[in-house]
Amino acid sequence: MLSPGSKGWVSKYFDLVKKGDLWVSIRDFTGMPNLRHLHLTFSRSGIMFGLATRAIFGHKLDASNWTREEKLKVLLFESLLFVHLKSGGELDKEAFVKSLLSFYGDHNESSTKKMFAFFLKESDDEKIEKVLSKRVDIKLKLLENKWWVNSLTNTFVYLDVILFHDFVANDSENAIKNYSDFAQNALTAITLASYANGEIDDVQKDLFEVFLASANLSDSHRLIAENKFKKGATLNDFSDFVQGNWLFKRFLLDISVMTVFSDLDADEKERSYIEELRMRMNIPEEEVEETMMFIEKFIIENRKETDFLKDVPSYEKVYGNYAGRWKKILLRNKEKLNVELQESKELVALMKKSRKEELSEEEKEKVKTQLKDLLKSMPAFAIFMIPGGAILLPMMVKIIPDLLPSAFKENEIEE
Repeated sequence: MLSPGSKGWVSKYFDLVKKGDLWVSIRDFTGMPNLRHLHLTFSRSGIMFGLATRAIFGHKLDASNWTREEKLKVLLFESLLFVHLKSGGELDKEAFVKSLLSFYGDHNESSTKKMFAFFLKESDDEKIEKVLSKRVDIKLKLLENKWWVNSLTNTFVYLDVILFHDFVANDSENAIKNYSDFAQNALTAITLASYANGEIDDVQKDLFEVFLASANLSDSHRLIAENKFKKGATLNDFSDFVQGNWLFKRFLLDISVMTVFSDLDADEKERSYIEELRMRMNIPEEEVEETMMFIEKFIIENRKETDFLKDVPSYEKVYGNYAGRWKKILLRNKEKLNVELQESKELVALMKKSRKEELSEEEKEKVKTQLKDLLKSMPAFAIFMIPGGAILLPMMVKIIPDLLPSAFKENEIEE
């Protein structure tokens, strides 16, 4: 059992790995660049939203008694480990902890710098445990009835992951010293997205406060960000380095879409701004829709923690938008999908049966497995099929027969 609230949990984590009770392995996807794999993995984990929704390695760990901060702390640790391994590092506790100490040791923010002065007599593991605890610690009064705003524990903790990638992949020894610059640019992105339609609503103001609180900035940098939010910003306010950092500019797109989506939809002006940002950042058009799907998926899967989704019409709106985006993707690939379905007669028969009667648990599992295998074989869907992928079985079972009726004709099933 792992207890991230007590001393020694880092050593315990690696002890579980050594005993085989915790499996740390990375599945590579043919044709998928490392940066894209990193981004998709972190999107699904929830770390870029500041909420630990899915472990990266420790899926079997019992987290039922962990606090929200403890879950995020372990997710931050696993995210940093994922970067370490994807960058060619070995699964070795001493080497990984040493790398983290080197990374965080040069942090120019006083909070972390002072911590190391007090931790001189502690072990390296204990130093890292306390640094990680500090990184996810955020003091913020919860906001009443503000849908998912209160679910965001510390969104900017994801900046540590981006900067650690620069540290290990690009041999940037002083990467963490750039934290304030990265945080300022992220706050600029939120400011621009908030002003996209010419007016800022209360939820967007609350979102900015959450982001600002989690940014861990000095008083002077905090004041700059607050003044910019009051007066507005332009795309020219982004630093030059943003264009050259793939993970960071994708994060800016993610949080921008999340901000304009704060009222569950984006109006014409907001969509126009997102397109302008996409072009400025040189991000492919389809990745904007992908980002929207991840955010909608995040809301749907965390319905119990998002108060506004207890309202049925709100849930139906998000679910409907998500289904609509899946339908567009399926429609663009209908010919290939139709061919694949012709070769999956058992799947087609079960999907047709499900439209008339309830399937058994065994039949549901067959549909789930075969449908995922089918979609994995198609590049357009492969990115959604890695662990935690956006596959909502009931929705897909409904959309595919409506979209591809030819695959569900009686004579083709019986053939």
